[in-house]
Amino acid sequence: MVDGEVIKSSSVKADPEKSRITVDGVDISIKKNVYLMLNKPKGYVSATEDKEHQTVLELVPEEYQGRGMFPAGRLDRDTTGLMIITDDGVMAHNILAPKKHVQKIYHVELDIPVTQQMADGFKAGVELNDGVCKEAGLEITGEKTATVTLKEGRYHQIKRMFGCYGAKVVELHRLAMGDLYLPDDLEPGTCRELTEAELKLLQQQI
Repeated sequence: MVDGEVIKSSSVKADPEKSRITVDGVDISIKKNVYLMLNKPKGYVSATEDKEHQTVLELVPEEYQGRGMFPAGRLDRDTTGLMIITDDGVMAHNILAPKKHVQKIYHVELDIPVTQQMADGFKAGVELNDGVCKEAGLEITGEKTATVTLKEGRYHQIKRMFGCYGAKVVELHRLAMGDLYLPDDLEPGTCRELTEAELKLLQQQI
């Protein structure tokens, strides 16, 4: 029904923003775009399809399938934590655009102790084979753990940066994108829609 009138022809058009559309008495809401927050587990690749590995889209509930969803950004197959999956290409582009500098925060565990030398080096800018990295934050949280804040997103950047100090990253977990943090109650492998407040936190960064 549209505004209380039974519709018998598929040719009838209705604007969901102006009319009330119901099916069997249940209101139907139309969303232009969907924004999902995923707590990515290990073993999944950040792609829409892959011939060898499972993709993060396989974790998206069936109700969102068919919308052309894709991950806004990437995490390595062995990296866990916050990911945004959406069908909004403009937002995805802005999240990834170098000019936007959407900072990302990670929990890192190394195979050797974290040192002040590493922290000072991250702040100064670590030199990789593809150029000097932008200033990055490194807060030592334990003997072999730290919180790292990046303002750019190069390929395997954190692993390569620590590699310059002879350290291997054992665990890497994304905690936040901008001011949007992964909530404690979102279990690994599950996702949900962003709340309006969470979406605003993300949008204000871009």
